[in-house]
Amino acid sequence: MRTASACAPASCENLSHAMAEMSPTNNPALLALRSEIDAVDRELLALLNRRAALALEVGEVKKLEGSVVFRPEREAQVIDGLKSSNPGPLGSDSVAPIWREIMSACRALETPTRVAYLGPAGTFSEEAALGFFGSSIVRVHCASIDEVFRTTAAGAADFGVVPVENSTEGMVARSLDQFLVTPLFIIGETSLFVRHNLLRKTNSLEGISAVCAHPQALAQCHMWLNDHLPHAERRPVASNAEGARLASLDPTLAAVASTRAGSEWGLHVVSPAIQDDANNRTRFAVVTHPERHPAPKASGHDCTSLVVTVSNRPGALHDMLVPLKANGVSMTKFESRPSRVALWEYLFFVDIEGHRDDANVAEALAEVDRIAGFLKVLGSYPVAVL
Repeated sequence: MRTASACAPASCENLSHAMAEMSPTNNPALLALRSEIDAVDRELLALLNRRAALALEVGEVKKLEGSVVFRPEREAQVIDGLKSSNPGPLGSDSVAPIWREIMSACRALETPTRVAYLGPAGTFSEEAALGFFGSSIVRVHCASIDEVFRTTAAGAADFGVVPVENSTEGMVARSLDQFLVTPLFIIGETSLFVRHNLLRKTNSLEGISAVCAHPQALAQCHMWLNDHLPHAERRPVASNAEGARLASLDPTLAAVASTRAGSEWGLHVVSPAIQDDANNRTRFAVVTHPERHPAPKASGHDCTSLVVTVSNRPGALHDMLVPLKANGVSMTKFESRPSRVALWEYLFFVDIEGHRDDANVAEALAEVDRIAGFLKVLGSYPVAVL
C-alpha cells in the first residue's frame, strides 16, 4: 500500500517543476530587483572608495599642518546633518551607525586609532567603544576602569571609553574619581541600552552556586536575583565579560552579561533581559590626554561637564547655581560625591548644555569660578548622536 505522502514519478516530476516555477529565484520581477540592488552596491562601493581617497588627501593636508586625524565635533556635525536631511525610507536611527563605520574605515587608512576600555571581549564598554569609533580600531582591553585611565594617560591608547552614569544606579563613582587624579578630559559621549542576561554552560537555573558580574550589573539585576536565585552568592568581578569567562570554566557558576559575551564564551542565555529597569541605559565618556588631542570645538549641540566644590556656609550652593540661571545656561545633571579630603565636604559633578566657548557658557563659568572653592571643567563635547 502506498502512503499518502508518496506519489507516482510523473506526478512528482510535475510537482517539482511547478514548485521550481514558483520559486523566488525564478521570479522575473525579483531577479530584476536583485540585479538593480547589485548595481547599486557596486555604485556604493565606488563612492566609498572615492570617499576613502578623499580622506587620504585630507590626511596628507592634516600632516602638513600638524592637525589631528579624529575630530569628534566634525563627525557629529556630519552625522547630525545627514540624519536631519534623510528623506527615507532608511530610518534616521540607522544613519549614525552606518556612517560611524564608514568614517572609522576611512580614518584607519590615515592612522590606526588605539582605544582602551574595560575588557575582556564582550563587555558593554567594548560595545560602546565600537559604537562610537566604529570597528576599524585597535582594541586595548583593560582589567579595570582605573587601568583604562592609566593606559590612556600613559599614551598606550589614544582614547579611553569609560562608563560614567547608569539610569538605574546613578553615577559610576570610580570613573568620576579618576577625573580628579588624572589629566584626562572628555571629548565625546555615547549612550548604550544595557540588556543583562543570565548566562551559563547549562541551560538551567538549577545548581547555580554563584552569579558573577560587575558590581553595577549585580545591582541593576537585584530584584530578579532576589526572586529567582535568592540563595546564590553574588560574586563581584572586574567586568561582566570576566564573569562570563569564569562561568565558562565552572558549570556551577552563572554570569550576568551581554549576549555578545555569551557567544564569546560559549554560554547559554538561561534568562534574557533580567535587569530591573526595562529601559536601563549606561552613558559612557570618551577621554583622552590634552597633550595628545585638542579639545573639540563647538558643534552646535554640545554638553559641558565640570566638577566644583563650595565653601561650607549657608547659601553657598545656591550662589554657585545663580550664574547658570542668569546666563540662560540649562543644567542637565547634578550629582554630589564625598570629597575624601574633609569630613562632610562634597564634590558636585555638573553637566550643562552648551560649549565652554559659547559666550553665555563662558560668562557663567567665569562667575562660578569666582564663587567656587574649586572648579575643573572635565570637557566640552558633542552630545551623543547614537
